[in-house]
Amino acid sequence: MNLKQLSLLELEQVLAPLSPTPTAVRKVFAAVFAHGAQTVEQVCQAPQVPKRVAEYLRAHAELPRLEVVERRRADDGFVKYLFASPLGGRVEAVRIPIFDDKYIVCVSSQVGCALACDFCMTGKLGFQRNLKMWEILDQVLQVREEADRPVRGVVFMGMGEPLLNYAETIRAAQVLSHPAGLAISGTSITFSTAGMVPQIRRYTQEGHPYRLAFSVTSAIPEKRLKVLPIEKGHPLPELVEAIREYTQVRNERAMIAYVAISGFNLGLEDALALKDTFEGIPIKVDLIDVTDPTGKYQPPTAEELKAFRDHLQVLKSPIARRYSGGKDIGAACGTLEASQYGGTVLAPPAPRAE
Repeated sequence: MNLKQLSLLELEQVLAPLSPTPTAVRKVFAAVFAHGAQTVEQVCQAPQVPKRVAEYLRAHAELPRLEVVERRRADDGFVKYLFASPLGGRVEAVRIPIFDDKYIVCVSSQVGCALACDFCMTGKLGFQRNLKMWEILDQVLQVREEADRPVRGVVFMGMGEPLLNYAETIRAAQVLSHPAGLAISGTSITFSTAGMVPQIRRYTQEGHPYRLAFSVTSAIPEKRLKVLPIEKGHPLPELVEAIREYTQVRNERAMIAYVAISGFNLGLEDALALKDTFEGIPIKVDLIDVTDPTGKYQPPTAEELKAFRDHLQVLKSPIARRYSGGKDIGAACGTLEASQYGGTVLAPPAPRAE
């Protein structure tokens, strides 16, 4: 019985034959997630866990962990973790500093990725498998263990398309945001999708409190197809209608992620296409410089970016430039591929005193 793979309701069902109080079940759940127990014995010793429950856990429960293969620190303070799973495969997570008071963790949801976006190194790995809920959560738990500031947000923007692992990523988000889990606000958890229309519609219908970010990169379908093969299976008009439904149900602006590529998608025609495509839909645009270690795609020059931001005024929508940090360690958007880069290799932290 993997305690990291159980929601609070599932834990209640498993322990029901022992007739524990709701408080006792919650204490077990909180020991695993809120307090980050590293062994079953630590869970058993949590306050208000009855002896019969502790004996059952000792006999039947486990708390698996991902192996931290390496930690690398970038010059800008981003830290990339390379994890190996006992279920097979390696994934990466990134600890992102926000000002001087908190961290956000960028997590992976799959080993590899099937979408093969042309500027993304993860896509070149191909798809190997979906991660289980516990593997997603353990990325955050282990980063939190070593952090000198609280973890206040999680973004599903690492390796993989999270909405292609829908059930496990949603389950993970529910534990992340549970008051007895990691107690991260639902509005501080974001799923980035390249445009999985059926899953976007399901997400909207289910009314989850988390946020979606939609990777568009070009509102000209022919251009979008060159870099995002998903355009063939879920064409832009389909995606736009799903985004429209999302904004209507949630009564909020949709976050449009736009990877800025020099000489490709930064002209006046690109801005006008965005305007026409999203007419009547409240959006905000996140500009993200492309980071392509192969050199095929280059980030915009300062002049290109300024001109494009001027063109985007036709949208009359908020425009932001998202900082994609950790470039020197392969932690920037689109560069996660479970391989080594530069930066400073960090030693494991000293064991905590009991």
